[in-house]
Amino acid sequence: MSKILNTVTIDVGARLRSVRTTFGVSQRELARRAGVTNGLISLIEQNRVSPSVSSLKKVLDGVPMSLAEFFTLDLSATPQAFFGIDELVELGNPDVSLRLVAAQRPSRQLTVLHERYVAGAATGEDMMAHRGEEAGVVIRGRIEVTVGGATRVLGPGEAYYFASQLPHRFRNVGRETCEIISACTPPTF
Repeated sequence: MSKILNTVTIDVGARLRSVRTTFGVSQRELARRAGVTNGLISLIEQNRVSPSVSSLKKVLDGVPMSLAEFFTLDLSATPQAFFGIDELVELGNPDVSLRLVAAQRPSRQLTVLHERYVAGAATGEDMMAHRGEEAGVVIRGRIEVTVGGATRVLGPGEAYYFASQLPHRFRNVGRETCEIISACTPPTF
């Protein structure tokens, strides 16, 4: 009994060219980053040379991109890169507004929030803790941030960055609305 295998032919050269241009990198720049000659990049893109797996991996390290991403990335479906104010999804409430950037993005690796705390508002009396890291910059107002046993009041231009496994909470101790741009990874929302 013979088996029929379904094989998919991938145009490695065209795919590399598409990845390179999507990332806004010239052949010369990609070659420099990867530690190869720009002639090799040109030959691969023209399909005049078929790179070994290790050679292709070395070239992709210049993007950077894994072999799996190279072969599975859907280059025809460019994800949305820009978001209007009305496209941020509200996850909070009137006192603590948490507006999420790119809520619908598939396989999102990062939570980016535009946060607003009215005077006196807080994330709650109970401390929060979750896997990952969290960071933010205060844009306006004042926020009291408690991380573990340490508490500090931050104002405009000041920032925080901590391991989210540490118990933490936020409280607006000022008289005006506090505004923060924050990021958390892995995504919590």
